[in-house]
Amino acid sequence: MREGFVSCHSPQGFHRMAYYEWGPPDAEKILLCVHGLTRTGRDFDFIAAALADRYRVVCPDVAGRGQSEWLGDGALYNNRKYVADMATLIAALGVEQVDWLGTSMGGLIGMLMASVPGNPIRRMIVNDVGPYVPKAALDRIDSYLGVEFRFKDLWQAGRHVREAYTTFGNLTEPQWDHLTRHSVRETEDGSYVLCYDPAIATPFKAGPIEALDIWESWDAIDCPVLVLRGRDTDLLLSETVQEMTSRGPKTNVIEFQHCGHAPSLMEPHQIEAIRRWLAAEM
Repeated sequence: MREGFVSCHSPQGFHRMAYYEWGPPDAEKILLCVHGLTRTGRDFDFIAAALADRYRVVCPDVAGRGQSEWLGDGALYNNRKYVADMATLIAALGVEQVDWLGTSMGGLIGMLMASVPGNPIRRMIVNDVGPYVPKAALDRIDSYLGVEFRFKDLWQAGRHVREAYTTFGNLTEPQWDHLTRHSVRETEDGSYVLCYDPAIATPFKAGPIEALDIWESWDAIDCPVLVLRGRDTDLLLSETVQEMTSRGPKTNVIEFQHCGHAPSLMEPHQIEAIRRWLAAEM
């Protein structure tokens, strides 16, 4: 794994966005993996390592998460800003096309980018998210987003991670430990806090929460799409998936058992399903 940074612009100035890179730097195909709302690019370590034999896999920490810098204005933490940052990253990589794998928020960013004329996305995988997100799921996210948890040690942090992300699926202890290490950062007093800026909650707190609806963007996408869904998810409704397959881009769907929002993409059968779809050129 290699680490890098790219400088992105916002009305508050420039900020550094970190990314992690796997596979040959000169690989013909690029897979850009973008994480969920409170997560980091290190969520993709397992699948990135598995696909590095045929892809250059790039996994950024979205602004305000992981090793990326925090933004000076919490209102800037929005999907449109993230699209601009990803465009900057793709330009910095020196490539014209990428395949996209986005979990939750990362899938929304991908859908918005893929709906723009001349966009660089060749094929797209969206993990447990669609162009409609119900209010109930957003209310659930709002209930914990921005809460400043503090843990006395990594063991306590690990208990929190296992409880907060139990819907990720049947992970092994090493996988839970991996998620824990990359979900927190150590403070000066030796305690641990979650490694994202609490201000990412600002857009959620700005007004009444309503269901998210970007069907107009979905209808404008023309690249092939694979939708992944956790069987027990509350964020990607089955009726949303049905509508996604009846309008917009050519779409395939895979549902994973024993998980909700969102499949971890760490389990071998999940990784193999993604590998097969990427290998089947359309």
